[in-house]
Amino acid sequence: MSNTAPVSISPKAAFQMLSEHPKSLLIDVRSSMEFLFVGHPKGAVHIAWIDEPDWDINPNFVTEIRQLVLGGVCGEDDEHPDIILICRSGKRSLQAGQLLIDSGLCNVFNIDEGFEGELNNDHQRSTMGGWRYHNLPWEQC
Repeated sequence: MSNTAPVSISPKAAFQMLSEHPKSLLIDVRSSMEFLFVGHPKGAVHIAWIDEPDWDINPNFVTEIRQLVLGGVCGEDDEHPDIILICRSGKRSLQAGQLLIDSGLCNVFNIDEGFEGELNNDHQRSTMGGWRYHNLPWEQC
């Protein structure tokens, strides 16, 4: 699959993909603190897109992802694992996914609701969507 943008999928669709395709990679791009203390999907690999202390985009992000997929770029005859990205609400992971595609990687998916989903009217997350809202497997420190 070669796209110009990451494919948006729901948390449930991502979970199904991971169940049916064990070589698929679920990569949590949130900060280290979010990953550890808010929680993360079970089995997710953590590679921060933006992290403390400077909150700059990780200059090694693409390299770290390439290492996970053994450096491959999309080719017509090559088979590459699905790269499924998740953040808090689907925005950072969409940006990170776009950089991966622009760097020659393929099979890039974005979990559109993220781990916690959007804010509700009371400024709370995990009440309207997200991995955790859908009771998919997750853990925290």
